[in-house]
Amino acid sequence: MVKERNKKKSKSTLVGLQSGGHNLRITIQVNNLKVQLFEKLEQFLVDLHLEYKEIKYASSVLGGIPVSASSSAHEASIREFAEAIRAYRVIFPDSEQQLFRLAKDLATKHFEATKQHIKKQLSSADFVVMLRVIWTDVLLMDEVLPEAGLCDFTFEAAHDAIKQYVAGRFSHLLLDISGTLVKIYDNQKGVIEEEYPLQAALETSKKALVQGSMDAMLDSRRLLDENLEVLSRLTDLIIEWVQEGFQDFFRKLNKQFLVLSGKKYLVNQDLTFGEEMQGDKVLPELVLLLAQLSVFIEQNAIIRITEEISSFSGGGTRGYENSPAFIPAEICRIFRSAGEDLLHHYISLKTQKILIVLKKRFTTPNWVKHKEPREVHMFVDLLLQELDIILIEVKQILPEGLHPKHRRTDSNGSTTSSRSNPLRDDRLVRSNTQKARSQLLESHLAKLFKQKMEIFTKVEHTQESVITTIVKLFLKSLQELVRLQTFNRSGFQQIQLDIHFLKTTLKDIAEDEAAVDFLLDEVIVAAAERCLDPIPLEPAILDRLTQAKLAKNSEQSSTS
Repeated sequence: MVKERNKKKSKSTLVGLQSGGHNLRITIQVNNLKVQLFEKLEQFLVDLHLEYKEIKYASSVLGGIPVSASSSAHEASIREFAEAIRAYRVIFPDSEQQLFRLAKDLATKHFEATKQHIKKQLSSADFVVMLRVIWTDVLLMDEVLPEAGLCDFTFEAAHDAIKQYVAGRFSHLLLDISGTLVKIYDNQKGVIEEEYPLQAALETSKKALVQGSMDAMLDSRRLLDENLEVLSRLTDLIIEWVQEGFQDFFRKLNKQFLVLSGKKYLVNQDLTFGEEMQGDKVLPELVLLLAQLSVFIEQNAIIRITEEISSFSGGGTRGYENSPAFIPAEICRIFRSAGEDLLHHYISLKTQKILIVLKKRFTTPNWVKHKEPREVHMFVDLLLQELDIILIEVKQILPEGLHPKHRRTDSNGSTTSSRSNPLRDDRLVRSNTQKARSQLLESHLAKLFKQKMEIFTKVEHTQESVITTIVKLFLKSLQELVRLQTFNRSGFQQIQLDIHFLKTTLKDIAEDEAAVDFLLDEVIVAAAERCLDPIPLEPAILDRLTQAKLAKNSEQSSTS
């Protein structure tokens, strides 16, 4: 009995084991099939991503509509993929989390590809089409996996992509302007062939700046005009990003101006100029161009861009929820200051170049053993040549002044030429003693207080103001160089002759003729104070030697 029961029990156990093994094999086979089918879905996803990357657009022809066969293939493929997901979920209802991740991977990979296109300066039309393709894919996936929250996930990804696109649009604008300025820099080194290179360069820069800004605005406006939910839900943020983009663009542009002018070194990747534009290789004429371009930005470009932004955003230039956005007053202040600094920098660079000529002139000869002057010294020619170069540059891009020259008069103690001041001539003749020299200095100081002449006035962005300031600066430096020397009578007379010739030639250049005459006289006074025997040349001799020099220069000009 016991044996029979044990035998039946063993047989029952064997049948159970055989049935369990069969179920186990089925389970293993099902799991293997599940894994294999999921791997097929993953490969399907890879193929979909490759199709998305290969879609070609014809935005210039059909307004951003994908026209290639690959776009149609992608649409058919995404529908097939959605149906495969639906079937897989029905067969394997416990696989939802895996499918959710798979669907999000689809959107993630699409946006990764889109961001790579953005880096290559994607047009707004093509960008909108790419977003539309992504959104269509997401909606199809959302129908079969509504619990995945794919739409919300896509909005977050779209937020980052659109922000990157707007920022990238302004980065490319900055590169375009930088490229224009670099080309100008190269041209100023001798490549350019225009008759008026600075004038042409300034107009090119203005056009690139305004047109580039308007194109950036137009691209951004297209984003708002599209009937696409993923864009319309971000309207306020897009407006804010555009405003912030302009604010950041002009700040960085100002930094690039400073780099190109040699006033700031290259410190990060936002600035695009190299070390060859630094230090002693800075081109003064390009600094002048940047100064005038800064004036244009402050007085013209910002006004126009502000109007466009106001129209673009429906009024006002504040960002989303009152966050800082485009602030025209701040940008105007930045470029007003930049324009003034760059203009002064140009004047400084030009004055320094003239100082090289002056220092060489006054440190080379032995002034105590100077020979009797027979003609105007050649350093005066070098001086006037530098002024001619400056005149050519400023007349190309700076406007003429609105005010007439401040002409000298003989009343109220104003300065006159050395020839029209007999009191001074008399004192110069009698200044070979220490007492006479002291009287000359006292007379000179008394005249200074009486005149209350304002020598250095505010520099304006005009031809006359810039030229006059440079003339005043180098004459002041000339006076200081004279004070470092000791002259014999002939050396003093040479200085007197050179200054007399400059007085004749500078009167048609400088705006403030009275102040320039005053500074010229100061040089003669300084030379007399440093002279062992300050006996001046007779006015007739001064006139004769000056006329001889003018005739010689005229003859050379006619033959050249």
